[in-house]
Amino acid sequence: MRATNCAGGEAVGRKTALYSAAHFWVDFSCALLLFGMLSGEAVFGLCTLLYNFCAFALQMPLGLAADRLNRNGLLAALGCGMIAAAYLVPWPAAMAVTAGVGNALFHLGGGIDVLNGGGKRAAALGVFVSPGAAGLALGGLWGRGDAPPLWLGPLGLLVLAAAIGRVCGGASGNAPPELPAADRCGRLALLLFVVVLRSYMGMNQPFSWKGDWLLALTLALALGKAAGGFAMDRLGPRRASAWSLGAAAALYLGAALPLPGTAAVFLFNMTMPVTLWAAARLLPGAKGFAFGLLTFGLFLGFLPSYLSWPNLLSGPWVCAALALGSLGLLLSGLREAEC
Repeated sequence: MRATNCAGGEAVGRKTALYSAAHFWVDFSCALLLFGMLSGEAVFGLCTLLYNFCAFALQMPLGLAADRLNRNGLLAALGCGMIAAAYLVPWPAAMAVTAGVGNALFHLGGGIDVLNGGGKRAAALGVFVSPGAAGLALGGLWGRGDAPPLWLGPLGLLVLAAAIGRVCGGASGNAPPELPAADRCGRLALLLFVVVLRSYMGMNQPFSWKGDWLLALTLALALGKAAGGFAMDRLGPRRASAWSLGAAAALYLGAALPLPGTAAVFLFNMTMPVTLWAAARLLPGAKGFAFGLLTFGLFLGFLPSYLSWPNLLSGPWVCAALALGSLGLLLSGLREAEC
C-alpha cells in the first residue's frame, strides 16, 4: 500500500473543499482567458477547438501517466500554474493549448485525489465536479462583457497552486497501475456514451427561454451534479440513476416552459458523479485513465456544435427519449461497477 499525505475523514473533507474551490477558479480563469483575451482573434474558432481538445480529450493519455506518477496534488498545482502562465503567452493558439493542458492536469490531479478519498461513496466527487459549471458561466459572462482586471485570474491560480501543493503535494495513495480487463471494456464504452449524450444535450438543448434563465440553468447544472453524489450514497447508484433520469424524462416533456425545463436539467445532471464513480470502480488501478476516458466523451459531445451540425434535439420528446436512453445505457454500465 502506498503512503498517503492526508488521512481520515476530516483531511478528505479539507482536500475536497480545496479542490472544489480550485475547480471553480480554474474553469472561471479558463473561460475568462478564452472570452476576455482570445474572442477577438481571427483564429478564435481554432483556439476554442485546441483548448477543448487539450482540456478534455488529452486527459485520457495524461491520466495513464497520472496513475503511475502518484503525485496528484503536484499535478493539480502544476495545472493551476500552467493556466496562470497561459495569460502571458503571446500567441493565441499557444495560449489556448497551454490553458487547456493546465486544465486537464488540474482535473486529473484533483479528480483522482477525490476519488481516492471517497472510496465507495460519491458525495465528495459530486461536490468536486459541481463548481466548474458556475466558474465557466461566470468567466464567460465577464469575459464577454465588462471583465474584472484580468490579473485576478492568474493571481488566484497561483495562490491555489501553493495551497494545493502544501496540503496535497506528497504521495497520493494511488492503487498499483493496471489496464482495464477485456471484459470491462464494454461497460466502460456504455459509460462513455452516456457522457457523450449528456455533453451533446448540454450543448444543444432547444429551449427558447434559456437566455433569460441562464443563471437558473447554471445553478441547476451545478447543484444537480452535487446532489447526484449524495443521492447515490443514500439510494445506491442504480436507484438514484433511475429516479433522476426517469423524472428528468418526464419533465423534459414540459420543457417548453422554464420551470420544468430547469428542473429537468437539474435531474439529468445528477448522474455525472455516478458515471465517474462507476468508471473508477471498473478501473481501480487506473482512475486517471477512467476520468480522462469520460472527459473524452465531453469533447465528443462538443464537436457537433462546434462543427455546426444540425441540432437533433428537435423538441421535448427527443430530449425525453434521450434521457431514457441514457438511463438504459447507465444501468447496463453499472452492473459490474456495483460488485
